[in-house]
Order: sequence, then C-alpha cells, then structure tokens
Amino acid sequence: MSPQRSNREALVEGTLRCLERLPAERITARAIAEEAGANLASIAYHFGSKDELVTEAVIEGLDRWLVEIADALGDVERFAPEQRLRRAGVAFDETRMRHTGLATNFIAALARAQHDDRVREALADGFRRTRPRIAALLGFGVDQAGVDAAGLVHSIFTSLLFQELLDPSLRIAGRRMTRAQARLAVALPRSS
Repeated sequence: MSPQRSNREALVEGTLRCLERLPAERITARAIAEEAGANLASIAYHFGSKDELVTEAVIEGLDRWLVEIADALGDVERFAPEQRLRRAGVAFDETRMRHTGLATNFIAALARAQHDDRVREALADGFRRTRPRIAALLGFGVDQAGVDAAGLVHSIFTSLLFQELLDPSLRIAGRRMTRAQARLAVALPRSS
C-alpha cells in the first residue's frame, strides 16, 4: 500500500497540471482546487494565497525541468565543458515547448516578487539551489566562480526563453546557438 499524498502535495501537483494546460489568467484558486481534488480553503491553509502556491509550483516545475535536462544529457562526465553546454542547449531546446506555461507563470511570479517578500524569497531560494546544481552538471566546479558561471548560463537560457515567448522569431537554437556561443567565446577575454 502506497502512502497517501498530503493535501499540500496534491495542491502543488494540481497547480503544475494547471500550469501545463491553462493560460495564466485562467489559473484560479478554484481551478487549482478542482484539479487537485482539494478543498478551496486548503490553499490558504497550506500556502497563504494562490499566488504563493503558484510560485511554489513554478519553482518545483523548474526544478523538475532541470532534472529532465540532466537526464537528457546522460553521462556528461565524458564531455568537455563546452560540449556539455552545447548539449544542455539542445536538451533545453527540445524540452522548452512542454514548459511554456511554466515559463509564463515564472515571469508573473517575478513581477509579483517586486511587491511580495514571501514570493521574492521563495524565488531567490530557488536560484540559490539551482546555480550550484547547474555548475555541477556543466562541470564548472562548485567554487564561487563555477556557481557564478552557472548563474550566467541560467540567465542566458531563461532570457532567451522569455524573448521567444514574446516573439518566436527571436528564438536562438541549433546552429545559431552554436555560432553565437563561439562568437561569445572569442569576444570574452581569458583571465589569467
């Protein structure tokens, strides 16, 4: 017999399903509660508000997306760091369409974070957890420079996703991404 999911977990899972199939403006507390099979009041009980629940679900979804990319990369130890980055770009590109709802709600959470300390701290904690994981995955090292490099890579991929959400013609992927990375590598000075 498997352990029963908590109401809190059911709400996060229900929210993730809503993020996959509903536009942001239709993700209401009622829609989430129905999707989760939970009582509407349980959202306030467990999370304080629908916005905080959506933020937690977005962070969970982004964490799962990173695991999905890591799984797609397979045994990255056998590749040089620049090959790992290229392969990560391909994995990101192959998975991004499944996560459009997640990305648009991440943007909404970023906007809310400017006025909501709890949302801001939850997102900041997500970034703090993600940077070292990306650094390890891409072989940058887990020292401060490696974690900072992971922050830069993360910001590049997120920004590209946001730009593409605005206009699909802004997408940079495949050969264009490879050429852009090579140009950037030439333009960046080597440190001693």
